[in-house]
Amino acid sequence: MHTKFICPCAGGISIITNNVPNPSNLSIIEKYFKLVEGLNSNDIQSPRLPQSKSYLKIMGLPYLQADGDRITSENVVNFMKHTNLFKAVLLVSKPQIIKASSKSDMAIIWFDIWDTQSSSKAKLLINHLFNLGQHIATVRVTNINLGISQCYNCWK
Repeated sequence: MHTKFICPCAGGISIITNNVPNPSNLSIIEKYFKLVEGLNSNDIQSPRLPQSKSYLKIMGLPYLQADGDRITSENVVNFMKHTNLFKAVLLVSKPQIIKASSKSDMAIIWFDIWDTQSSSKAKLLINHLFNLGQHIATVRVTNINLGISQCYNCWK
């Protein structure tokens, strides 16, 4: 594999190559950028190939938690990190939460994931039920939600 072009783009770096990189090539790229002077090696994420996004939502969770505080993106991310159902999921951005309606006590949680072109990761989640406390929630497919930030680096 030969690199043809490297340029900054969308809060990251885009690398154009003559072939699709294999895992070994990606490891070499990561090691190289960790050695570049002026870059904080802790800020370097593992390089990855372009991926598709899948747009999902969670239905069936309360807007307010047991302590009376509203559910937050951080609560959702923490739950996902510790749940087997979401172990293969890499979020595009932090989840967005709204009340289902002004008179409802339920939330709708929108989240986007990095996926394959065949949506194989989303297919494992869609229509899957899971429990959070006494509540039963369902993952559903949805259309793109323009209110969700598309830049991973914006919410790290």
